[in-house]
Amino acid sequence: MAMQELTVTQRDGKGKQAAKRLRREGRVPAILYGGAAPQSIAVDPKAVLRMLVGHEGSTQLLSLKFDGDGAGLRMAIIRDMQFDPVSEDLIHVDLQEVSADRAITVNVAVHPVGEAIGVKDTKGILNLVLHELHISCLPSQIPDRIDADVTRLAIGDVLTVRDLTPPEGVRILNDPGQAIAIVAPPMAEEVAAPVVAAATTTAEPEVLTERKPKEEAAPADDKKAKK
Repeated sequence: MAMQELTVTQRDGKGKQAAKRLRREGRVPAILYGGAAPQSIAVDPKAVLRMLVGHEGSTQLLSLKFDGDGAGLRMAIIRDMQFDPVSEDLIHVDLQEVSADRAITVNVAVHPVGEAIGVKDTKGILNLVLHELHISCLPSQIPDRIDADVTRLAIGDVLTVRDLTPPEGVRILNDPGQAIAIVAPPMAEEVAAPVVAAATTTAEPEVLTERKPKEEAAPADDKKAKK
């Protein structure tokens, strides 16, 4: 992994007001861990974000240069970054100092390589279910990514951690049986339901009860006789 240089400055003030003042000056608070005690520093958020453009994975190896300090460069990695939930601006950075001769644990990206036969021949769908691997190695041996060859995957096949070949000096800490990629069957095409033709003739309504005929009117003579 290529190491990028980041200029940092010492930070004296603490609290919300000091953080607001830093942000007005175009910097954000940061903490450097790994020494005798955590060190309060400030960094340029734009410089940090530029380092991440086009970079796979969440680990970035840095060479820290303290502004105005004649001390030599110090090696570190980015451990965590905090963003404002509304503006999405970078508001805080956690850095971890590392030693060139001591192994560290970091996360690196998994990069699928090739075209799965299940995708190429039977229109399956490749799903990458694990995007980063947890590894242990010396800082100088941190890979930019670890390739995962998916060319032999047919529909239903699963590529696991044990199928990977890590670079020399790199030890993968994930469970060997953990799935990395799988080829799923193609999505079934929706078939339109058949339209039932309407009947051309109207059925006669069913007679539930038959009406009784109305009584015939009595003759006029009969009416007179009753009086």
